[in-house]
Amino acid sequence: MQEQRKIPATVITGFLGAGKTSAIRHLLQNAKGRRIALVINEFGDLGVDGEILKGCGIEDCGEDDVVELANGCICCTVADDFLPTIQALLDRADPPDHIVIETSGLALPKPLVKAFAWPEVRTRTTVDGVITLIDGPAVAEGLFAGDPEALAAQRAADESLDHDTPLEELFEEQLACADMVVINKTDMLAEADLRGVEESIARHLRPAVKTVRSVHGAVDAAVLLGLDAAAEDDLDSRPSHIDAAGEHDHDDFTSFSLELDETDAPETLVHRLLPVIAEHGILRVKGFAAVTGKAMRLVVQGVGDRLQHHYDRDWRPDETRRTRLVIIGETGLDEAAIRAALAA
Repeated sequence: MQEQRKIPATVITGFLGAGKTSAIRHLLQNAKGRRIALVINEFGDLGVDGEILKGCGIEDCGEDDVVELANGCICCTVADDFLPTIQALLDRADPPDHIVIETSGLALPKPLVKAFAWPEVRTRTTVDGVITLIDGPAVAEGLFAGDPEALAAQRAADESLDHDTPLEELFEEQLACADMVVINKTDMLAEADLRGVEESIARHLRPAVKTVRSVHGAVDAAVLLGLDAAAEDDLDSRPSHIDAAGEHDHDDFTSFSLELDETDAPETLVHRLLPVIAEHGILRVKGFAAVTGKAMRLVVQGVGDRLQHHYDRDWRPDETRRTRLVIIGETGLDEAAIRAALAA
């Protein structure tokens, strides 16, 4: 009896704003006939990434092929949310050729890879590879590098403090589990800075893990798919801070969504956001905006003070024209002050 072919799954991970959705969109546009199903996970209750991909207009990418898991990281809800979703995709009368999973920017990839070893899915699918996207400029600016002197002082004052900053830990986790690393937004870096980013990343990678460069997440599908890593059988080589503890949480980060009135121009919204981002140390802003006099919806994406925007599609007749944004930062964000500042 011929053994049933396992459907390959690719896990695309990376910190908030690294360019995961852009990479997936490019992948879909260049799938060359592959039927790809997407599982999109977001931290927060506003499904921006899934909505962007559903409205992408790419042939062979229908709304039924995009499954959203919002308001929490799937690394924490594997049994409740992720496994039933994968099983449902596998049980389709015409299952996909490949499954692509976009994790939340705050997710740890290893618990997700572990799920593929569960009996419910092990014989039917395999992790073709874990792709970690890196925001090159964010690494160059030191976003993931804590202050060594400050951390040493904290450890001296509290002997129980033996871990890195939350951002450092997350960065290390996502790199340590990678089968391939994509350094994105390389057009925003000088060559010397880019080499520095590559050197800082290299010490966190397992042997033989390849690093590629990209702009707007554009990497050939032949490079990203077909790694044949079978990562679920290779868990011991992927170190994690949670290996000893066995569980984790995301208490170091928080998010909330808010609504604003229409804006008279995209630049007006940007100028409104920038001082609030700077004052409160907001890590990520994303969402949709209504611009007065414009029939199209404006997509707003920001990492720190780097804000981008573009129109993606017309507002549908059944939609309410409004501006909705999700704000993400480290725990302790003054939500009331941020809301008041942006509403002023």
